[in-house]
Amino acid sequence: MTIENKTMLITYADSLGNDLNELTLVMENYFKNAIGGIHLLPFFPSTGDRGFAPKDYTVVYSAFGTWSEIEALGEKYYLMFDFMINHISRESIFFQDFKQKHEASKYKEMFIRIKEFFPENRPTAEDIDLIYKRKDKAPFQEVHFADGSSEEVWNTFGEEQIDLDVTKEVTKEFIRATIKDMATHGCSLIRLDAFAYAIKKLETNDFFVEPDIWALLDEVRIEAEQYGIELLPEIHEHYSIQFKIAEHDYFIYDFALPMLMLHAIYSGKTHRLAAWLKQSPMKQFTTLDTHDGIGVVDAKDLLSDQELAYTSEKLYEVGANVKKIYSSASYNNLDIYQINSTYYSALGEQDDSYLLARVLQIFAPGIPQVYYVGLLAGQNDIQLLEATKEGRNINRHYYTMEEIAEEVQRPVVKKLLSILTFRNEQPAFDLDGSIEVTTPSEHTIEIERKNQAQNERVKLVADLKTKEFMIYHNSKKVLF
Repeated sequence: MTIENKTMLITYADSLGNDLNELTLVMENYFKNAIGGIHLLPFFPSTGDRGFAPKDYTVVYSAFGTWSEIEALGEKYYLMFDFMINHISRESIFFQDFKQKHEASKYKEMFIRIKEFFPENRPTAEDIDLIYKRKDKAPFQEVHFADGSSEEVWNTFGEEQIDLDVTKEVTKEFIRATIKDMATHGCSLIRLDAFAYAIKKLETNDFFVEPDIWALLDEVRIEAEQYGIELLPEIHEHYSIQFKIAEHDYFIYDFALPMLMLHAIYSGKTHRLAAWLKQSPMKQFTTLDTHDGIGVVDAKDLLSDQELAYTSEKLYEVGANVKKIYSSASYNNLDIYQINSTYYSALGEQDDSYLLARVLQIFAPGIPQVYYVGLLAGQNDIQLLEATKEGRNINRHYYTMEEIAEEVQRPVVKKLLSILTFRNEQPAFDLDGSIEVTTPSEHTIEIERKNQAQNERVKLVADLKTKEFMIYHNSKKVLF
C-alpha cells in the first residue's frame, strides 16, 4: 500500500495488546477510522534497546507473531518499518562470524575497526573529543576473538549495538537485501534510524558528514524506489538539518513541534508556534510524542535559550509526576536533550490543553503521527519506570485488551479519535494544498488549510489562553 495522507499510529507490536494478533483486533475494533498508517516499531529479534539492536531482519520475533499478521495489517494500513542503518546486534550472524573467524570472516569489513580507521598512534584525546557522542567516553568497544586476539570496534549507542561500515560493499549488499525483504512484507516507508551517525570520516565529528551522507541516502533511495518505498531519515538535531533533508525531497520529521507546542500552551502565546508553522514544509510527519523523550535540541533557535529553559522548567512544574531525575543518568537516559514524559502528563493531564495541542498538530503542515500512549491520552507509567529504572519507559506503558476497552470510553479519547477521523476524511488537508496562519492577537491563532482543486477548506480558530477552539469546514462549524 502506498503512503496515504492519513494519521500514522506509532506503536510497538506488544503495546496495544500482547502481540500482533491483538494489535490487529484493537485496530479494527477502535481505531480503523482514526488511523490510516502504522509505524510498527522494531519487531525483529533483538538483544536490547526495545528492538533497536536487531539480530535478524528476515524474521519477526516469535512472541509477536509472524510476517502473515504484518502483511495483513499492510493490506489495510500503510506501514513504516525501522532500518537501523547505523548498527546491528553483536549477536547477529554477521558479528558472530567476525568474532569466530576474525580475519577470515567474509563479514569483517561490515564493522568499523578502530585500528584501521585511525592512523598509527591515534586516536588521540583530540580525536575522541571531536566525535559527536551519545556517552561520556569513546564510542568504542573491545572485542575478544576466538583466536585469542582482541581489538576495538565502533559502538555509538548501547553495548549490544555494533556500528556498520556503510561504505563497504558487503554492508551495501546487506542494505540492499534488507530493503528488498521489507518490500516483500508490505513496507511502504522505511525509517532510517540514527542515519546521521552512519558516516564516519577522519577529521570530522562523525555526525551528518556532508557530502558523504547524501551519497548514502541517494544509494538507499535508489534501492527503495525499485519497490515503491519512501524513506524517512530520522535525526534529532537543529531544525536546519531537517530543512536540508527536505531540500533533497525526502520526508522529514517535525521534531521541533513538541517543544514549540508546549511553549505556546504553557505561555498562552502564539507567536513562536505561528512563525514555525509558516515555514514548515508539507512533506513531513509531525509529532508530539514518540517512543523516545520530548526533544529539546530540535527547537533551539526557534525558541530562545530563555524560552527553552522556561518551557523545560514549566514542564516539570505543570507536568503530572514528571521529575528531572527521570531524564538523568540515574534512569539510563541516553540523551541529555530529551525529557521523559507522556505528552498528556506534560500538559498536566488537562483534557482541554491536550485536545488543543492535538488539533493544532493536525492543522500543521504534513501528516500527523500519534504515539500509542498519546492516542489513549496516557499518563506517566511510574510503576514501569521504577521497575526498570529506564527513563523512557515512563512513556511505554503496556496496555491490556481490558485497559484499552476502558480507555477508549474516556471523553478525551473519544473526542481525539473523532478529530483524527475528521482529519483523515477532509480533502482540504491535501499536501498539495495551501496553508494560511494568522495571529489576530497575542493569544489567538487561526490556521486555514485549502484544497483549491476541490474547493475545500477547513479552518481552526484557537485561543491558547482559554484553551478553547473551533473548527470550520467550508465556513460551517464542525461539532465533535
